[in-house]
Amino acid sequence: MLPQPVRMASGRFLGRTAHKFLSSRRHIARRNLEICFPEFDTAKISTLTRQHFESLGMGVIELGMAWWCSDQELDKLITLNGLEHIDTALEKGKGVVMLSGHFATTEISGRAIAKFLPPMAAMYRPSDNPMNDQIMRRCRESSIPDLITKTGIRKLFKILKANRPIWYAADQAYNRKGTVLVPFFNEPATTNTSISQISKVSGAPIIPSYPMRVENGKHYEFTYLPPLENFPSDNLEADAIRINKILEEHIRRAPEQYFWVHRRFKGRPEGYPDIYKK
Repeated sequence: MLPQPVRMASGRFLGRTAHKFLSSRRHIARRNLEICFPEFDTAKISTLTRQHFESLGMGVIELGMAWWCSDQELDKLITLNGLEHIDTALEKGKGVVMLSGHFATTEISGRAIAKFLPPMAAMYRPSDNPMNDQIMRRCRESSIPDLITKTGIRKLFKILKANRPIWYAADQAYNRKGTVLVPFFNEPATTNTSISQISKVSGAPIIPSYPMRVENGKHYEFTYLPPLENFPSDNLEADAIRINKILEEHIRRAPEQYFWVHRRFKGRPEGYPDIYKK
């Protein structure tokens, strides 16, 4: 119900509060930024860490906006670029995989595009906290009717066969099964290869999808690029490197908006240091 500038100011306040009290998450975010942006000095890393938590706080407000705001209200704030690429890809009849990553603006992006596409689905990892999980599910299901867990691979292919789009983030790996160790910002990271296998089996085009908060939330731009050419290849490692490079390019445009509080470099084989150890 508040004006957008007040909403976002409230979000930044939430983020600064979290930055102050969530020391373990602050440490993870800072270490990720130090590894991925070695060209930044200590002062720049500190500023970027604080801005990241402010971005997360704005993301909490945007979760409420995605849940409760009217279409008319959101239409005033959002610009969509490249929807024609999704429409053209759907003409092939094999569905579409909308490739993205974990960004602070992810929740509102689903609401923004849902009315322009067939019913969407999204890959989803249940939260360990039942209350958080219920909140996230209820919010997402308002615009994304099907949420697919990692055990729902049959459901995923069924949705693609019905020529529907699926949102997929390839930047988090929870175990080593189905992963390769490839660079992410020049640091070896355990990287999921499922998107190559999904595309190979289904024939679904892969469309990079980029959310962006502009001017501290004054408005939003969501961009959808043409489908990846010659993807997948016959080399899972090369595909994973390509996907990481695509994500890196977008992250560099607004690094504070990426989800740095996730331990992106965990789960590496023996012999690699634990970069999060204090």
